[in-house]
Amino acid sequence: FSGGCKHNPDSAGSSSDGTADSDDSGDHEKTDSSHSEANQRNNTRLTRASLRLSQSSQGRNTQLIYWHLIQLVNAPPDVKQAAERDESPPRTPTGNAPSSESDIDTSSPNASHDESGLIGKNNRHFAISGCPLYHNLSADECKVKAIEREKQEEERSQGQNEENRHATRHQAPTQRQVRYKEKVIEMRKRRDSGLTKDQKEKYMEHRQTHGTTREPLLENITSDYDLELFRKAQARAAEDLEKLRLQGQITEGSNMIKTILFGRYELDTWYHSPYPEEYARLGRLYICEFCLKYMKSQTILRRHMAKCVWKHPPGDEVYRKGAISVFEVDGKKNKIYCQNLCLLAKLFLDHKTLYYDVEPFLFYVMTEADNTGCHLVGYFSKEKNSFLNYNVSCILTMPQYMRQGYGKMLIDFSYLLSKVEERVGSPERPLSDLGLISYRSYWKEVLLRYMYNFKGKEISIKEISQETAVNPVDIVSTLQSLQMLKYWKGKHLVLKRQDLIDEWKAKETKRGNNNKTIDPSSLKWTPPKGT
Repeated sequence: FSGGCKHNPDSAGSSSDGTADSDDSGDHEKTDSSHSEANQRNNTRLTRASLRLSQSSQGRNTQLIYWHLIQLVNAPPDVKQAAERDESPPRTPTGNAPSSESDIDTSSPNASHDESGLIGKNNRHFAISGCPLYHNLSADECKVKAIEREKQEEERSQGQNEENRHATRHQAPTQRQVRYKEKVIEMRKRRDSGLTKDQKEKYMEHRQTHGTTREPLLENITSDYDLELFRKAQARAAEDLEKLRLQGQITEGSNMIKTILFGRYELDTWYHSPYPEEYARLGRLYICEFCLKYMKSQTILRRHMAKCVWKHPPGDEVYRKGAISVFEVDGKKNKIYCQNLCLLAKLFLDHKTLYYDVEPFLFYVMTEADNTGCHLVGYFSKEKNSFLNYNVSCILTMPQYMRQGYGKMLIDFSYLLSKVEERVGSPERPLSDLGLISYRSYWKEVLLRYMYNFKGKEISIKEISQETAVNPVDIVSTLQSLQMLKYWKGKHLVLKRQDLIDEWKAKETKRGNNNKTIDPSSLKWTPPKGT
């Protein structure tokens, strides 16, 4: 880039490595004082240029473009015009133009790219999950998809506002919902039966060429509708990650904890957790499964396990049946343990905000015992004095125990405590996505069991609430989702849908007598008095 450009002492340039340019064609007949003044001006310009360069992107291509612009400022008019007409691709640091898109480095999540990300809104993206090239898309395609998503969101919100006005009166699906369902069914029917031989070869060639630096080709693997849903979820995840970075929870150049070694399991994390920076930047954390202390290496963990005397959570064991136990841990008495538990939970929860102020809470930790100790299954926290009668503030089932019935056991145990306290309970809002699914499933099961055992003629939501300890608002919302609540002649009527009850009973019979239920007779607990 420097060919034909002459050094100007009044506008010193800056090279890509931050050093000043030198030019042997300068005037050697100047006095020493003018040399010193020129050098001083050069150093001043150099410092400013280096500062501007350090504030720009750290990518080497961006530095070269910046250096090229500086040279154009100092170049004669004919050189500027020639550069403006030059439409050749940008050079790499080695001086060669990239031969293909695969030569562009997208494997580093810390490198910022000056083009629209997967979200389609920002001019730059800072993570590999937001890179269009990684997802085999162009920046223009991402912008078009972002506009389409915004239009769909506006239409959906308008439709929901219309439907919510008469939500309690019209429980049957609306015409708009019916049309949308039919449209989805038709789109899924149009899906091809499978991949052709040419498509399989194309996919294999793409995988061999790019490896893990690109996302696999996803077209024709599923229906266009499901693929579009997946693309929307990817864009939303990239947008959430960008929001965390802008809020300062994830800094540019920092690494989230990718995996943790927890007991005999190696777990992939889902979200960012505010562990100390010296641990968070490691990418892999080693955690004692009994005392929950976090360490930097396998060696430190091995030495710690040889000395750690903990084999179960601190606090009082308030429930035991078989291998399942629940310990009540006071956040005021066992502050460090509860803080470490919250930091661990944040790796798998999106909406959790409590990390260090644990003193006003009680933590109920569920464990599964074997000959090596009591292993953490999950937990829920609860305010000692909740004015809104929340019986759960935060709830988590560890990933290795998910989809095995432990989540419902934790929820059932929280309502069992509410029954002993003679209160009606409800979880604190907002619920996470997985939490909402678990609670909806639990409320549905409780209501259908109550309907199955109910022998009277008239049913009351208040009576259901008193017997099950479930908040009436949660009961009503569940009945609405099951289409068991109707508005007729100025009254709300609860319908006993025998088809849903028979379906639930069949599942209960098929499930048999498993141990994933809470036995009230095994609870040894009295409500705490005061704090």
